[in-house]
Amino acid sequence: MIHATLHQLEVFETVARLQSFTKAAEELSIKQPTVSSQIKQLTQTVGLPLFEQIGKQLYLTNAGEELLNTCHDIFARLNNFEMTVADLKGVKEGKLCLTVVTTGKYFIPRLLGSFCQLYPHIDVSLQVTNHQQIHERMLENKDDLYILSKPPEDVDLERHIFLDNPLVVVAPRNHILSNKKNISLKELESFPFILREVGSNTRNVIQQIFDDHKLNIRVRLELGSNEAIKQAIIGGLGLSVLSKHTLTSSCYDELSILDVKNFPVQESWYVTYLSGKKLSVVARTFLEYLLKESINYTADKQLTLAHNHG
Repeated sequence: MIHATLHQLEVFETVARLQSFTKAAEELSIKQPTVSSQIKQLTQTVGLPLFEQIGKQLYLTNAGEELLNTCHDIFARLNNFEMTVADLKGVKEGKLCLTVVTTGKYFIPRLLGSFCQLYPHIDVSLQVTNHQQIHERMLENKDDLYILSKPPEDVDLERHIFLDNPLVVVAPRNHILSNKKNISLKELESFPFILREVGSNTRNVIQQIFDDHKLNIRVRLELGSNEAIKQAIIGGLGLSVLSKHTLTSSCYDELSILDVKNFPVQESWYVTYLSGKKLSVVARTFLEYLLKESINYTADKQLTLAHNHG
């Protein structure tokens, strides 16, 4: 393998990822015969077939699978070496791959923005998605760091709590309960609720609270977006339970946080990464920044700023 070139490994990794010589050639901006030639030379170097074609589908052989894993290790180490060299020069540069659960979009961009001002040479890839897809990305080791409110138990993760995530009962500003104090959960039974989709952490929390008190929750509507839920609340379709972090946007003045017993529910935000993963210089720097800066970044403070701004 000492005779294999980095270019050959790059071509191989691209073919393996795209499962196509043609698509690999397009992505690498080279001709398909060049791709075929590079793979042929690499195959001769290894001494075993790397791909097998069944019908029109291209598959990795066992040797191909092992080589692909080796490629990932090599490229990750080279990428980290480049960042380390930049760090030694006193310049933080490289790429940060970050995936955040949907509610995180209300605060992560601000923290990320101030981080990027400090380190302007860093490129950021930010994915915003649901818990299920984050779980899938974790299993495939696609990112440096993951930010979510309920880390999965079946993935071996390093976990750091970095921010409060209070869950509150939200109603329209003119709701009959808006000015009432110490509302019981029993009183909420008669009102319809708008909840996130089944499987969301917020929904699981509210369902558990009602179950613990042997109460029924009347679900009128399920929505996959906090913004849609807020608009539905304003439209009078029902109550909901939301993270306080979601209430810092323009519709704050049209909503009311109800004074309900057992609320707010004190949840937390976690920044996580796969156990055993060697974080890049950039990822480690952002992790340290996040843990330091979030101390003064609470939902109540952001809510106050939103109210004063309004």
